[in-house]
Amino acid sequence: MPELIVPTARLRESWLAARDEFGAGVHQDGAGLRPGVELDTPEGFAAWVDGLVGAEDHALPVPAGWVHCTFRWIVEGDRYLGAIGLRHELNDFLLRAGGHIGYSVRPAERRRGLASFALGEMLVEARRRGLDRVLITCNVTNEASARTIEKHGGVLEDIRETEIGTLKRYWTTL
Repeated sequence: MPELIVPTARLRESWLAARDEFGAGVHQDGAGLRPGVELDTPEGFAAWVDGLVGAEDHALPVPAGWVHCTFRWIVEGDRYLGAIGLRHELNDFLLRAGGHIGYSVRPAERRRGLASFALGEMLVEARRRGLDRVLITCNVTNEASARTIEKHGGVLEDIRETEIGTLKRYWTTL
């Protein structure tokens, strides 16, 4: 049974296997990956995980251009299946393109309803944090993600060209 957990260095090997499924350097929505982060050493991976956990704490600063974010991993036992992130507010870039919530599921685990499960759980968290609506975006060619967003009440606002591609932008009222 899948669950959302706080990121943990304990799942390093499974996370690295998932990264390799995505492909080296491939963007993973909702994972909190930043350019130049060292993930291949246990120490570098642990530091990155600590940063993901700390990103939720409003008492700690976030890197320039980022906002506070709740990161969760989708897991089954000790197997990493994917990630989801809830950004606590929108900056200009997130309003144009990134939205409040981003998620990704490792390729070998797709078509199991994991993104829908994780999005449903994260919408509960967004409501708990006081948000009354959230922006969720997906690539215009990602029909599976569009269906997932629509299943959770997403209403298409527009389709627009952005610096990260042509995106569908949905608002979900909580």
